[in-house]
Amino acid sequence: MPAHGYPELKKYPHFYGHYGTAWQNQHKEFAAFPGAILMTTNCIQKPAASYLGNIFTTGLVGWPGAQHVKNGQSVRSSKRPLAMPGFEADTDKGYGHGRFCAARGIGVAGTVIDAVKSGAIKHSPGRRLRRRQARPQYYTEFVEKAPADTIVLTLACGKFRFFDKKLGDIGGIPRLLDMGQCNDAYSAIQVAVALAKAFDCGVNDLPLSMVLSWYEQKAVAILLTLLALGIKNIRLGPSLPAFDPNVLNFLVANYDIKPITTPDADLKAILG
Repeated sequence: MPAHGYPELKKYPHFYGHYGTAWQNQHKEFAAFPGAILMTTNCIQKPAASYLGNIFTTGLVGWPGAQHVKNGQSVRSSKRPLAMPGFEADTDKGYGHGRFCAARGIGVAGTVIDAVKSGAIKHSPGRRLRRRQARPQYYTEFVEKAPADTIVLTLACGKFRFFDKKLGDIGGIPRLLDMGQCNDAYSAIQVAVALAKAFDCGVNDLPLSMVLSWYEQKAVAILLTLLALGIKNIRLGPSLPAFDPNVLNFLVANYDIKPITTPDADLKAILG
């Protein structure tokens, strides 16, 4: 997806598209991938012997038995990538939404603003998703049941629960707009700020709802960032943070943080 999200990357024909889902599925998906794999993040799991020879690592990532590529060097120095067969034919596995970095997201803000003003877009459920949930179908159902006049902004790995859903577009704007990884929360914040500025209102006054999947440390950092910016009415799931009761009560009372319930009930509350 990133290969088609940035104009500079589009210059290179070998940046083709997106393969696979979330990190926890790599044992199955890497085993079925007929090419070399370059690992650039610490999401690598112990490679199976069947594809260990296809794994390359770089930067701070490494694994015993995997070939390591130093920064600036090319994987082409190994004969392995050229020896891999690749896919026999193109296969349409479904629709994947485009990736929007902060600059590009703000660049299309004008189109989104016009669509909101015309009534074509009624609401935008912002989805900051993590990887594992006690209610794994909640987020899939939430997106599937979101009305056709809403768009969904996503970031982090939870998007792989629904990123292949064919939800269509609104006036040429894909209903699924991906802001990137959890580390790209800054991009989503910048888009929200740009929209608020365009409508001459606060972020809390926008037709935008945030549903955060609670998982681990980065989720804490992002939540605290949103709270520091004064963002309210955030829904969290599968459960509220395990903060000290006094802290949690303060956040609920002053920022109206609430737990997720069911997709139908939450959509009804969000959309009025």
